[in-house]
Amino acid sequence: MLSLIRDKIDFYINILSLKVVLGLRLPYKTTILNISKGNMDPSKALKYSLDGTLSPAEKIPQSNNVILERIVIQDINDENDVIVNSSYIKKEQIADLEEVPHGIIRQAKDKKDYAFPTHRLKKKLESSNKIPLVIVACGSFSPITYLHLRMFEMAMDSINEQTRYEVVGGYFSPVSDYYKKNGLAKSTHRVRMCELACERTSNWLMVDAWESLQSEYTRTSKVLDHFNDEVNVKRGGIQTVTGEKVGVKIMLLAGGDLIESMGEPNVWQDEDLHHILGNYGCLIVERTGSDVRSFLLSHDIMYEHRKNILVIKQLIYNDISSTKIRLFIRRGMSVQYLLPNSVIRYIQEHGLYRDSEPVKQVMDNRE
Repeated sequence: MLSLIRDKIDFYINILSLKVVLGLRLPYKTTILNISKGNMDPSKALKYSLDGTLSPAEKIPQSNNVILERIVIQDINDENDVIVNSSYIKKEQIADLEEVPHGIIRQAKDKKDYAFPTHRLKKKLESSNKIPLVIVACGSFSPITYLHLRMFEMAMDSINEQTRYEVVGGYFSPVSDYYKKNGLAKSTHRVRMCELACERTSNWLMVDAWESLQSEYTRTSKVLDHFNDEVNVKRGGIQTVTGEKVGVKIMLLAGGDLIESMGEPNVWQDEDLHHILGNYGCLIVERTGSDVRSFLLSHDIMYEHRKNILVIKQLIYNDISSTKIRLFIRRGMSVQYLLPNSVIRYIQEHGLYRDSEPVKQVMDNRE
């Protein structure tokens, strides 16, 4: 009898799954009974009505320690609320259920409480013939977008295809408030949005708040030095498959527009460029309208370190811009599917970007 009941339950679960996959609308609401420990007679658990509804049976003590608890899933096209385990979830919150939280690791809001995040940093190499690599993205991330997240995935693909590196960690490093850029939300907000994006959409990306906690603007070269200190100096690198420790290479992940700014006068110091490109290296993701390879050919310092630079071509162009996102929010336009849902909700809850930089500047800039 118990197997028959489970077969019936599986049947209705399959119907619901088919509905989700095919976008079908069933003409009735469905009640699923979830089997868990307790006291109930499975033989009297289900009643079938003509409209297809499964009704819960009364609880009857039995020796098999099984209880059936009701979980009601209503057609969200017909109702405003969905009942899951007797708790109501608003219709606009349904999308959040598609993202699986992994236990958000909160970064410190004060320098004295800072700790370098390592919860997703590999402790041991998986391959014996690979060189360990940590990828670092520095930027405003005001707000973080799906393009920022995709850049890491594109970098991972290119590294796996074209190099002998094994990626052991990836970090976002938001700039401090002393960057003094138009449209820059407070660093605590930007760090938190990056945390929400990473922890809810990725299983290997992390956020480091060290740069955002500094009392002055920190040059990118110093930020990479910080990561080298945390990973290689303080922790001794990473363990190989044979058990010995080796150093981890640190590389900067950047968009093509940021790299082109290296050719602008008084933006980057030559000694910083030599330090970044010579000692660490750079992963450059091409963006729409940028010709990174031609720029590398024309820039003396970058050409000198060209063997330490990997240009990543976008096979599917994604031109989402944080600058345009801020304008959309200011105009009351939708940013759905441009940012993770958790980030959108955070922006709404804290009223961010409603009074941002001048519109002309927004339209002229890309970020």
